[in-house]
Amino acid sequence: MSNKGKLKDRARDELFSHINRCAVLQAAEEDQRHWMEETMEYLAERYPDLSDTDLQELYTVGMRFCRPAIPHGRPGSQNQPVDEEPAGVASSEEAEVA
Repeated sequence: MSNKGKLKDRARDELFSHINRCAVLQAAEEDQRHWMEETMEYLAERYPDLSDTDLQELYTVGMRFCRPAIPHGRPGSQNQPVDEEPAGVASSEEAEVA
C-alpha cells in the first residue's frame, strides 16, 4: 500500500473515532452534515497531503457511517439475544423430538 493510501486510512480511522467519541450518530442529519464539514476542515489541516478528492471521499464515507442501512444500535433497533431462536423456528432439540 502506498504512503498516501496509509495516510488516507489513518485519516479515515481518525474520522470514525471522532464520530463515535462526539456522539455524531445520535445527532440530527443537519447537525451531522455541519459537524462533518468542520471535521473535514480539521482533517485537511492535519493531513495536508490528502487531496480534495480524498477529503470528499472521507466525507462521503463518514456520512454513510452516520446513516447506515442497518442502524448502530439506535433505539428501536435492538436485536434478539443470540441464545433465542426467532419466533416460529424450532430449536435443534425440538426438531429431533418431533
